[in-house]
Amino acid sequence: MIILGIESSCDDTAAAIVADGKVLSNCIAGQEIHRLYGGVVPEVASRAHQVHIVPVVNEALKQAGVLRSEIGAVAFTRGPGLIGSLIVGVSFAKGLAMSLDIPLIEVHHLQAHVMAHFAGERQPPFPFLCLIVSGGHTQIMLVRSPFDMEIIGQTIDDAAGEAFDKTGKLLGLDYPAGPVIDRLAKEGKPVFDFPEPHISGLDFSFSGLKTSILYFLRKEIERDPAFIQNRLPDICASVQTRIVSILMNKLKKAVQQTGIRHVALAGGVSANSGLREALLNTASKLGWEAYIPKFEYCTDNAAMIAIAGYYKYLDGDFCDHSVTPVARWAM
Repeated sequence: MIILGIESSCDDTAAAIVADGKVLSNCIAGQEIHRLYGGVVPEVASRAHQVHIVPVVNEALKQAGVLRSEIGAVAFTRGPGLIGSLIVGVSFAKGLAMSLDIPLIEVHHLQAHVMAHFAGERQPPFPFLCLIVSGGHTQIMLVRSPFDMEIIGQTIDDAAGEAFDKTGKLLGLDYPAGPVIDRLAKEGKPVFDFPEPHISGLDFSFSGLKTSILYFLRKEIERDPAFIQNRLPDICASVQTRIVSILMNKLKKAVQQTGIRHVALAGGVSANSGLREALLNTASKLGWEAYIPKFEYCTDNAAMIAIAGYYKYLDGDFCDHSVTPVARWAM
């Protein structure tokens, strides 16, 4: 069974081919223009998707050595995401599926991030906990099966990825700031102590942390106008250490409450070296089994969409051509 996956929830246009659950190709066309604006511009993103989607799909087929006539189903991201970007992917998927007279499979973007773990050779057993960390989402998911996922903790305001990007703006770093902070953090030490929010249960909060970073920088710049320039690696190391500690402390709590010791990481921020190292160290100390996807499956990609679509195909879970994209879609 050959599945074509299409992902267009934000600014990356992606297509992938999965055959019997194995990834044959995973192609992505990015949009560097958003760096000029310090963030993704929805209208610009949707227009770029229209330009990229046909070449990306063709490249995915070429790399996989698969003919268009051999595709057995089309899986696509229905949401959540930027509505203009989603419209391009959904419309293309519907048109292709109709032309080939093959099934159409809608996929939830966050469920696909969890299912990215099944694109690799080392796969977590059910049930497992998955910490999803991206620019727009921070959640702890209890995963009982490919079709049974429950959010047991989530941010009540900003996501961890937003905390990285907003800090990057304050520091004058390029967008996206997360990878830049990660790189600079390796050159510094976490000598500045930022507060950890006291939120009950398994929920997260990052808005207070962003505010404390803002006030800290204002105070230090008043004393030394060159403070950021002189201490940039240490600032990045301190910010990253606090964000990671917030995530890991909630994850430890989730393991204690559920008794589940198989723990996975997913989402764009799961590419952060500090977070990956913290999970592996914690797993080693506490006897967990940790699962981290390859870097190519961390950020938005179509392989995770195709893998999720493959399992839905096996379950006979298809949608009809009246399906429409949704910017907000509850799990």
